[in-house]
Order: sequence, then structure tokens, then C-alpha cells
Amino acid sequence: MNQRQLIFSFVLTIILGCTLQAQSTPQQSLLALSKKDQTLAILDPSSLRVLARIPVGNDPHEVIASSDGKTAYVSNYGFGAYNTLAVIDLAGKKALPAIDLGPLRGPHGLTFMGGKVWFTAEAAKAIGSYDPKSAKVDWILGTGQDRTHMIWLTDDEKRAVTTNVSSGTVSIIDKIPPRAPGAPGGGVNNPPPRPTPPGGDWEQTVVKVGNGSEGFDVSPNGKEIWVANAQDGTISIVDLASKTVTDTIAANVPGANRLKFTPDGARVLVSSLRGGDLTIFDSSSRKEIKRVKLGHGTAGILIEPRGERAFVACSPDNYVAVINLKSLEDVGHVDVGQNPDGLAWATVH
Repeated sequence: MNQRQLIFSFVLTIILGCTLQAQSTPQQSLLALSKKDQTLAILDPSSLRVLARIPVGNDPHEVIASSDGKTAYVSNYGFGAYNTLAVIDLAGKKALPAIDLGPLRGPHGLTFMGGKVWFTAEAAKAIGSYDPKSAKVDWILGTGQDRTHMIWLTDDEKRAVTTNVSSGTVSIIDKIPPRAPGAPGGGVNNPPPRPTPPGGDWEQTVVKVGNGSEGFDVSPNGKEIWVANAQDGTISIVDLASKTVTDTIAANVPGANRLKFTPDGARVLVSSLRGGDLTIFDSSSRKEIKRVKLGHGTAGILIEPRGERAFVACSPDNYVAVINLKSLEDVGHVDVGQNPDGLAWATVH
């Protein structure tokens, strides 16, 4: 082999090596928790191959990725026994030091918005936000409701929605615009402007829904909240403009655990820990389309951004089911560890 051939072979080896390294960490990853193994599995969503399993501490229930797709956060729940968020470096595939939430015990529901982790603290009857830049919990709001469990936030961070399982309610929490400097004030009914506290002023509207309100989702058009009521087996529909229940669907989904809209808003998927089915509804007619038998209990639901597949954690059966959303069929199972539950996407930007 002459010198030119050697150089070409060397360059080709480098290019192939870089390509293989890039393929080892896909731009988009599927994240899946195993509660019994206490691990987070990182999967290639194309091949559904597990790339890594990372320890995440006690009783992991929910997972969310940062907006840049580089970090994942996991709630260590334990019905209030624990008070930490596990932190995972997704690129390095390794655990980082956990976040100690102090008295905010029982963290569960998670979302990531505005560069912060927003979480529920069930035992503290509160929600809060953690700022990774300052490494501090920078905002807390008490709901006064029992088992504040799941959380959703608007992109502008001006509205939060939570479900409160034992109270059978939904909290709609809106940020109040500060009064402009120099605005008139005075008197009993028109007090002078007061300083706006850090994090702003917020107003909570508590809406009574069904018993065991847990899984919920906001429609993609932002007009409705659909709430799965585990004890009643019903679905409550809340109009966000009026903040009232406008319909209750006799869904016959006892033990309902999670509820998710497809990205186009056309369908609603509901899991059930008691029945093991995935029940699919047409959001317009509010009628059941199909029940897909997946095992002995279904929990976390994740729908991929393109809306072609859904992933459903079948906790008692120790696999995640893959659902083709065109055929509405169970097309495969993935082993992510024992007792899977929380699922999330991580997209690297």
C-alpha cells in the first residue's frame, strides 16, 4: 500500500468512526423508567434498542428532559417518603448529583419550561420550579389540595394545571399581571399597588371533577382539559375559558392512570392499571373507538411527536408496548426493566 492509499484509509477510518459515534446517541431518544430496577433506560427510537441503563434512586415515577435534550430529571416519589429529583447527563449517559427538595416531599409530576424543572410535591400539597442555573428551588405555590399529582404548563409559563387525586379536583393556576407603576389606588375596594413577589402573583381556580382524578391532558388547541377519573372510570372535560366541567364521559375505564391527546388532537388514549387495556376515544364525537388489550395493567403513555406511534408502559408485565396509531394495533414490546412507568422524549438541539 502506497502513502496516498494509507492516507485515504486513515481518513476513511476517522469518518466511519465519527459516523458510528454519532449513531450511538440519536438526536432523539426515548426515555423509560423502571420503578423496580430504579433505572432510566435510554433507547434509540428507530431500532428500539436500549443504549444505556442509568441508576436514578428510590421509587422513580416520572421523567422529563430539558429543552436542549442534554439532561433528564426523574421524580423520586415514595408517596412522600422521598424528596429528591434524580439528574441524568444524557450525552454522557451517567447520573449526576440529585436535587434535594427539602420539605417538598413526594415529587411526582414533571415538566420542563423556560429553562426550569416544574414539579408537583404531593405530600406538601404544592407545586414548584427548580432553576438549574442557580441550583435552587426558586418558586413554590401551595394548592391546598390532596395528592397534587400531575402538572402541565403553558409555553409562556403563565398558566399551570394540576390534578389532585384524593380531592377529585383540577387546579387551574393563572399568573396575575402586575399593576402598572403609577396606577391609581387607594380605599378599601381599590388598594394601592403592592410589590410583586418573586415569581409573581398567582390565582388558583379549583374545579371539582370525578373521584381519583389523576391522568390528564390539555387539548392541542388549548381549549379543553380531559381528566381521567380512576375511581369513577369516567372522563371529565373542563372548558379552559369558563373553567367549568362541560361534559362527563361514561368511559368505563376503572383504574384510569394516564390520558394523552394525539398531536393532531383527533384521538385520546387512556391507560388503566386495573384493566390492562389502552382505550382510544375520538375527541370530536367523544365516543370510544377501540380497546387494545396490552397486558395486566397499563400506566405511562408517550406519543411520538410525529404521531405515528404510542408507547405504553405495561407495569405488571415488565414491558413497554408499541402501538401503531394508524392501525391501532399492538406491534411490539420493549424490555426497559421491571415495572416500567414514566416515559419521555429527549431531543438534542
